[in-house]
Amino acid sequence: MDGWYVDDRCINCDVARQFAPDLIGESQGRSQMLRLPGNDAETRRLYAAVFACPTRSVRPAAGQPDEALDPFPMAVDDGVLICGHNSPHTAGANSYLLMRPSGTAMMIDTPRWRPDLAERYAASGPVTDVLLTHRDHAAHGRRYADHFGARLWIHEGDLDAAPDADQVIRGLEVTEIGEGITAHPVPGHTRGSVLYLADDRYCFSGDSFYWSRTTGDLEVVESVTWYSIEELAVSLARAAGRLRFEWVLPGHGDRHRLAAEEMSQRLLSLAGRTRLLRPREIDFTAVRW
Repeated sequence: MDGWYVDDRCINCDVARQFAPDLIGESQGRSQMLRLPGNDAETRRLYAAVFACPTRSVRPAAGQPDEALDPFPMAVDDGVLICGHNSPHTAGANSYLLMRPSGTAMMIDTPRWRPDLAERYAASGPVTDVLLTHRDHAAHGRRYADHFGARLWIHEGDLDAAPDADQVIRGLEVTEIGEGITAHPVPGHTRGSVLYLADDRYCFSGDSFYWSRTTGDLEVVESVTWYSIEELAVSLARAAGRLRFEWVLPGHGDRHRLAAEEMSQRLLSLAGRTRLLRPREIDFTAVRW
């Protein structure tokens, strides 16, 4: 398509499509341009896709994208910013800044490492903690934690991915991270997968579950479950009854907000559906984004 294109480095991580689903679609296992932006709002969404894409595959034909149109970190809700600048070393996972009433912030998973980006994120508020949801998203965790002077958290099941973590979450019990923030171990996607719940409003679910635009519901990434789909079913059943949140904010897959009661019912339903799944070969192309 004249003016914009997606190059062949695309890894089909869905990130660009999350920000501009009406402009960028999926075809044959990769993103492609559907149409050009028709107004300023659409242009801004396209530039969000440009600067979030981990392979920098969304490109204007005329040359380099305009750095002045980089929107990140960008507000998702009053208390959460999405970092953008997704890293190829985390398979393009999303990362977030959780803002606290004290004016401080916590980073959940990590964007690509660049000192200028770290300064930009810190400008939103002093970052006290870097919370890793699991091993796949541990890249750059130590670099960001050291830059911020923050504590690095991970579960013991994935500790070999961040052996120098400052705080280690253990077992299956809920761990308090800070006022209003708890860590909930959910082994399944990996042995040490954790989700973080904040203020009974935000659920940072890592790769344990996500919102699918294809099905219009919560889903698990059953075709990319490294550890055990059976354990994930047990984890979701255990967590579903005690989690209350409005926003699901995953590492991979889309973000979505619903009333807390509806989200609870959908999570219970997901736990039931996951119990029926059986192990399968890893297949990235089978993810229902």
